[in-house]
Amino acid sequence: MRFTSAHRLAATTAVATAALVAVASPAFAHVTVQPGQAAQGGYTAVAFRVPDESDTASTVKLEVSLPMDHPMASVRTQPLPGWTATLEKSKLDKPLKSHGQDITEAVSKITWTAEPGTKVAPGQFQEFRVSLGAMPADTEKLTFKALQTYDDGNVVRWIDEAKEGQAEPAHPAPTLTLTKADAAGDHHAAGGASQDQAAAASGKSGGSDNAARTLGVVGIVVGVIGAALGVAGLRRKSSAN
Repeated sequence: MRFTSAHRLAATTAVATAALVAVASPAFAHVTVQPGQAAQGGYTAVAFRVPDESDTASTVKLEVSLPMDHPMASVRTQPLPGWTATLEKSKLDKPLKSHGQDITEAVSKITWTAEPGTKVAPGQFQEFRVSLGAMPADTEKLTFKALQTYDDGNVVRWIDEAKEGQAEPAHPAPTLTLTKADAAGDHHAAGGASQDQAAAASGKSGGSDNAARTLGVVGIVVGVIGAALGVAGLRRKSSAN
């Protein structure tokens, strides 16, 4: 009886773990922007997280298009060893006001190209960090369409926009959710921070996001195992009686 209960416990745990991995994996496999939200009206630092999904090819280039319907006056890339970042600007139909000046053009595209000997190999991921601002105050989200190029010539187009009420597309575009800044002063702390402050916070945000996600998954697995142990104990007790 103990042998059967142990096997049932192992099977339950294995199924639960596999289900959790299946749920978590697709989200991680996408190209995403981290953290997933920022405050309207301020500056923020984000990282475009790029996993290599191929079993045989490595990622050697990332192209990210910035939304020109909501252009930003300031865009700065953080240096990344082994990668060259190129910023492409476009003329604006309507100038932006920034610190009392008219901005007539804005960054519309960022391209990171791997230098010889550098790549994102299968089973790895890389984060490409950018400081952005000021965030628009008239929209609740920004969509960044991205192209991921592999060294075998394959290009994955992360450009599909998710629609409410429909299943997530196969290659969703990275999306940044914008939230209202608090009037009591949190606007300056979260959304209205300077670019230097935003860049410094970026390094912490990626780690916190990973840690929270990992702890959440571990907690669920532990809960499932605990429940399985409880059921097995009750069955042993019933058999003994």
